Amino acid sequence: MNVAVCADVGSTYTKAAVVDLDGGALVAAASAPTTVGTDVLRGLDSAVGAATAGLGVGDAPWYVCSSAGGGLRLAVVGYEPLVTAQAGRRVGLSAGANVVHVAAGRLGAAELAALRAARPDVVLLVGGTDGGDADTLTHNATRLAKARWRVPVVLAGNADARADLRAVLAAANVPVTVADNVLPRIGVLAPASARAAIREVFLRHVIGGKRLSRGTRFARLVRAATPDAVLTGVEVLADALGGDLAVVDVGGATTDVYSVLTPDERDSGPGREVAGTLWRARTVEGDLGMRWSAPGVVRAAAEERLLTPAEQESLAAAAAVRAADPALLPGGAEDRATDARIAALAATVALRRHARGAATGERAGRDLRDVRLLVGSGGVLRHAAPADAAGVLDAVLTDHAGGWPLPRAARPIVDVDYVLAAGGLLAAEHPAAARDLLRRHLDR
Repeated sequence: MNVAVCADVGSTYTKAAVVDLDGGALVAAASAPTTVGTDVLRGLDSAVGAATAGLGVGDAPWYVCSSAGGGLRLAVVGYEPLVTAQAGRRVGLSAGANVVHVAAGRLGAAELAALRAARPDVVLLVGGTDGGDADTLTHNATRLAKARWRVPVVLAGNADARADLRAVLAAANVPVTVADNVLPRIGVLAPASARAAIREVFLRHVIGGKRLSRGTRFARLVRAATPDAVLTGVEVLADALGGDLAVVDVGGATTDVYSVLTPDERDSGPGREVAGTLWRARTVEGDLGMRWSAPGVVRAAAEERLLTPAEQESLAAAAAVRAADPALLPGGAEDRATDARIAALAATVALRRHARGAATGERAGRDLRDVRLLVGSGGVLRHAAPADAAGVLDAVLTDHAGGWPLPRAARPIVDVDYVLAAGGLLAAEHPAAARDLLRRHLDR
């Protein structure tokens, strides 16, 4: 068989899939606990071994993504908060990063201390449109050089200053990668080059630096951060569908939302976003999750007036139990019903934030009315009874009190076979297989 092995090394579980490259069929799949405490290769090899058992595909290529060890932590340093810093934040999210810090303006001692305290894996340094202001970008690059900064920097600001500032950082032994300006002109957001540079830095510096594995094999295998691979899969599916779509991925610690919208006249005129519109976007809700962040779901749902006082009290107790023991699996019907309710609340709040623009920084929000397909992902949906999983997505599609326009004719489906990450991993080298895999499992 002409197949490839695709694997996602998550914080809790490692998922492996064997994909037929000639027709996009999912040949086999398996999972195993992620072995962060010892060596992640043990869990990866276990999952791949279970997926390939008896297939005789020992020479198949591997495509691996990872969010183990906390994934990719990114800090953004920009010129000012409403334009370049916000543009950098949107680009960082699209690159699969967890944006842990955003600074704007000139870095002083206090700002540098706050940047260090955020413990980023990568700093995205932006500022100024091409041919515009370069003073702040120059100051910040020089400040990092003088501070003996050792965290990798992606320099994606004013093109006129880029070469000189790269030399300044390199002379101070700051690991620096140059990318095109994320905001070359006001209202024009150009994420592709910076996203590629962040991916390169993640693979070259971050994976090995997290010491997830003793040798170099794991670092050689990993091709992307998991959210980056998933967004690529979402983009492939959207292109195949020819329309808008949204994905809500409910995890143990975060709930991620992805949306792909069709550019139109909203991208021009006096009302356009000065920081640009990212038509293919991702947001991360770090306070919404099924285990570690379950108490945050209850708090956020209460703030959104989605809970009665009695239900809030009951769910708060259940959420505390889940946060205290993230490995706890649902037991009886009552536990499963509680998990489904927490998942529905997490998905609803996350979509509200995404659509309102609160998470992306877009003043006008994201118009999801033309979304044709709403995909649910995450273990809580994949392993739930079909009725429970459908109820989670129905809660999102019937949320008339959220203050954002609902999709008018979206079809809900659950990524039961976990193919979005696999499709994203295959997209560059096997685009037809990636497209066929995603359409086969998510466009039915």
